[in-house]
Amino acid sequence: MHEAVGKQSNSGASAPKPLARSTSPALDEMLGLKLPVLDDGFVRVIDYMGNDTSIVQSAKVSSGKDKKHDDRVFIRNLMRHLHTTPFEMCVIKLHVRTPMDVWRQWVRHRMASVNEHSTGASIASSAQVTPAGEWRVAFPKHDEGMGNFLPLEQGRLLSAGEEQLQKTSRQVYEQRIAAGVEREQARKDLPLSTYTEAYWKIDLHNLLHFLHLRMDLHAQQELRAYAKVIGEQIVAKWVPLSWEAFLDYRRNAVHLSGTEAQILSAFIANSPERARAIAESAGLLTFDESGKAHANRERSELEAKLTALGVTPTWK
Repeated sequence: MHEAVGKQSNSGASAPKPLARSTSPALDEMLGLKLPVLDDGFVRVIDYMGNDTSIVQSAKVSSGKDKKHDDRVFIRNLMRHLHTTPFEMCVIKLHVRTPMDVWRQWVRHRMASVNEHSTGASIASSAQVTPAGEWRVAFPKHDEGMGNFLPLEQGRLLSAGEEQLQKTSRQVYEQRIAAGVEREQARKDLPLSTYTEAYWKIDLHNLLHFLHLRMDLHAQQELRAYAKVIGEQIVAKWVPLSWEAFLDYRRNAVHLSGTEAQILSAFIANSPERARAIAESAGLLTFDESGKAHANRERSELEAKLTALGVTPTWK
């Protein structure tokens, strides 16, 4: 990383030196390179602004001080205490190619500038194909990316049906185009698996929020594939200190509510009765007539957190 600041002479005897652009050499080496995702998608970096040092410098402006700091310590402090504005000073522009159903989830993150390929002005692209062994079983909860796969033989039938559907829809689309139908109308029966492309520009703070949600195991698996490439192959090289802090304080952290902290404290104090009482008073633990605990999503998430911390939750 390089960051240079020109110094102006008070005497006015010499011209001020121009500022050097903040750069990330590791990211410069991959500008324009396509990183493959799914069967025919990609992500590539078009341009960027700022680096880890830019974040530190922008944070110092608010205090009017220019003391020497260890950039890593400074960035970790910003991330730990949720001082997000300095991270907004870094911006990146990506060119992405993704299926339309994935893009629908993607653009729900509205804090970005988007310019998408238009099938009203050009011919639609190919469609994503699902291999026979990758048809996921629907999970009963709100877990878009989790679950097992269907048996291979059943998957082959579904993949064959997908191939026929895509072939038919493509033939109908091309017939309309050949007949002179307006492209805005000709495209209306294309499947959501059709690939689209877009330029996507976003600041680092909002990008990290996107990655925090979309790299999660509960996110749609296809979108998670894009998020992993962006995070692990792009952001990690662009701003390595910020990426390290993000992994530590966001991605891999365990966050507890006030109630959860009280329950954890009770278990640590070897008082499961008090832990149960707190859980019951908070509505996390209720029972049916037979004494069986009702399903509760918040309690299930708490139990997963406790297990990760080496605590076995027992409600007896």
